[in-house]
Amino acid sequence: MGIEYSLSGFVVGLLVGLTGVGGGSLMTPLLVILFKINPAVAIGTDLLYAAITKSFGVISHNKFGHIDWRIVVRLLIGSIPASILMNLYIQDIDLSSEITISFIEMSLGVALIFTSLAVLSQPLIIKKTKNKAWKPFKHTNGFTILLGFILGGMVTLTSVGAGALGVTALLIIYPRMQIKNIIGTDIAHAVPLTLFAGLGHYHLGNVDMMLLGSLLLGSIPGIWIGSYLSSKINENKLRYILVLVLLGVGTELLIN
Repeated sequence: MGIEYSLSGFVVGLLVGLTGVGGGSLMTPLLVILFKINPAVAIGTDLLYAAITKSFGVISHNKFGHIDWRIVVRLLIGSIPASILMNLYIQDIDLSSEITISFIEMSLGVALIFTSLAVLSQPLIIKKTKNKAWKPFKHTNGFTILLGFILGGMVTLTSVGAGALGVTALLIIYPRMQIKNIIGTDIAHAVPLTLFAGLGHYHLGNVDMMLLGSLLLGSIPGIWIGSYLSSKINENKLRYILVLVLLGVGTELLIN
C-alpha cells in the first residue's frame, strides 16, 4: 500500500479530531470515490479502523467518568443482534455484482445525507432539549434498544451512523445528560459494535489488512493534531464545511 493511503488516513484523522464526527462518514466515501475500492472492502476495513481508533477515545472518556455503561449495554442489546442479521444478509449476496455495489453505494449516500442533517441540527437540538419545558422520553430503555438495533444494521451495512447520528438520537432520548457524557457513551458503544461488525466482514473476506495498517499509520497523529487544534478554530464554520462535504459526497454516491 502506498503513502497515499496513510496521507488519506492523516486527513481523515485530522477532521475527526477537529469535528468529532466519526471516521466512517469520511473514510469510507474517500476509499470508494477517490481510490475506487470495492464498497464492501472499504466498509469492512473502515469498521476495524473505527474500532481501533475509537478505543483511544473510550480510554480517555472512561478516565474522566464520561461514559454511562448502563446505556451502552442497552444500545448493545439492540445493535449486536442487528449486526448479526445484517452480516447474515451480506453473506448471502454477491458483493462483486454491479447491483450489490450500487445498493451499498446508495445506502452509504443516504446514510451520509442523514449524518449531515444530524451534524447541522445538533446545536438546535441541544438548545431545545436543555429547555425545562422539554419533556424527556418515556420508556427510555426501549427507545435506547431500538436505537441500538437501527444503528447496528446501518453501521454494519455502511460503516456510518455510530457517530453523529448516534449522538443526535441520544441527545433526544436523554436530554438531561451532559453533551460530554453523551459523546463518551456513544463512543463506548461504537467500539464493540464496529469491532463485531468488522470481524463479520473479515470473515467474509471484506477487510484489507494492509490498507488498514496504512490508514492507521496516518490517522493516529492526525487525530491527535486535530484534537489539539479544535479549541483554536471556530466550531460553527467547521460544522458548516463538514455538512457541505457530507451532503456533496452523499449526493455523489446517490447519482453516480
